[in-house]
Amino acid sequence: MEANLRWSLVTAIAPVAWGANYYVTRAFLPDGHPLYGSAMRALPAGLLLLAVSRELPRGSWWWKSLLLGVLNMGGFFALVYVAAQRLPSSVAATVMATGPLTMMLVAWPLVGERPGSRHLAGAGLGAGGVALMLFTGSVPADGLGVLAAAVAMAMSALGYVLAKRWSAGAGVLASASWQLLGGGLLLLPFAVAVEGGPPEVDGRAAVGFGYAVLVATALAFTTWFAGLRRLPAATVGLLGLLNPVTGVLLGLAVAGESLTARQLCGLLLAVAGIFLGRPGAAPAPPPHVARMAVDGASRHDSPPAGS
Repeated sequence: MEANLRWSLVTAIAPVAWGANYYVTRAFLPDGHPLYGSAMRALPAGLLLLAVSRELPRGSWWWKSLLLGVLNMGGFFALVYVAAQRLPSSVAATVMATGPLTMMLVAWPLVGERPGSRHLAGAGLGAGGVALMLFTGSVPADGLGVLAAAVAMAMSALGYVLAKRWSAGAGVLASASWQLLGGGLLLLPFAVAVEGGPPEVDGRAAVGFGYAVLVATALAFTTWFAGLRRLPAATVGLLGLLNPVTGVLLGLAVAGESLTARQLCGLLLAVAGIFLGRPGAAPAPPPHVARMAVDGASRHDSPPAGS
């Protein structure tokens, strides 16, 4: 129980960092360059984590890194970049809060984690909070921005569960670095074809990219994937509700966004959903996951390739 609580606190770093990144993207990063902006976020973070882990992909991890790189990094970053610049911080973040229920539904067949009644209730409260906050705000929701955020949420939910299923094959830092590099490299040719030259980066944008690379990417994905390995996907998904909470609070504090009474009720529902999903005793992993964990532990007794 204590270990689960500790890992929940570590995992919570990620959604808080991502919630703040909506404001950073909107206020600091160049407009109109979602592909370049996403590549400039993913590649430096991936290189940093690769330098720390000093481990190269092996076997099936070459194609797994590319697939997860698209789902969790490349395509996800580009869509979130679009959403963050077309929506208020609070709205963009709350659309992503529908992820917990999606993660639960995906994790059930892929990793054998059947969601409990407490997790489902938490997801229901969170979804109710999302509906209140999204459709009753003082700023109309942009349709394309909402669509971009919703597709990004669905892609990442699938990608996170697949990363959990395949987690035994690599260390946390190594896996995160490969996904970031794979996603970033796949983005580059599309960025050149669609956006032409890269955006100009002034001092303000450099500060924004610094936060996006170091905090919202390198640190956030390391803690998020570490939590996915040690906690049920349902618990991790509900911790993601901290994303909209952070986005709303930052929107109020620094972006001058307003909050209606109904949106406040939605915020309280999201917080209640997080508490409902608080960590308990983690269920025993399915047999195929346990076997992969044993195999992965055996492989990591030898020095990693590239070290």
